[in-house]
Amino acid sequence: MSEAENQASLLTVSGLRGRGVRLESLRLARGECIAVQGPSGAGKSRLLRAIADLDPCDGEIRLNGRSWREQAAPVWRRLVGYVPAEAGWWSERVTDHFEDASSMQATIAELGLPGKCLDTPVPRLSTGERQRLALARALEREPRVLLLDEPTSALDPDSRNAVETLLRRCLERGTAMLLVTHDDELAGRLTHRCLLVREGQAREEALP
Repeated sequence: MSEAENQASLLTVSGLRGRGVRLESLRLARGECIAVQGPSGAGKSRLLRAIADLDPCDGEIRLNGRSWREQAAPVWRRLVGYVPAEAGWWSERVTDHFEDASSMQATIAELGLPGKCLDTPVPRLSTGERQRLALARALEREPRVLLLDEPTSALDPDSRNAVETLLRRCLERGTAMLLVTHDDELAGRLTHRCLLVREGQAREEALP
């Protein structure tokens, strides 16, 4: 990778080796979305978890030229936000998962969620409601990079459109994204390039 490419990239990855995942090189620019695709079980989620510093791995990952190893894990995970397909919830109170839930009311409404969902016990929320709230929770931290694992998989068409509209707005503001999705139409609308993952090996390919 040239010096000019490094300077233009927000996130760069080189020689990544983790549990069941390998990625030789990746550069992700501000406002760019790359699709991460491949068969189930190929290692797509493991790739995101490695970049988020949630699973041990070797190699080099840099954000704005600064190595992940130079930053405390909580700081890195705030800047590089990971939204899994099934988010974890450590409290039954939705508001406990936000630093300031009231500040996210507009985002929550934009995602097609009623304000009262913040007061609804997590076990009473639908899968789609939890999925959208997990996205809102990640966005509250204003990450520079979003790692999204099937963010629309459990959603109806209206909710999918709301999520896509919000993600598009994030891209326009300069947030970079890696998007795991089996939805080729969504990938075609939002993403610029594609990482194909097979048997743990990730390599860049043209979008289908």
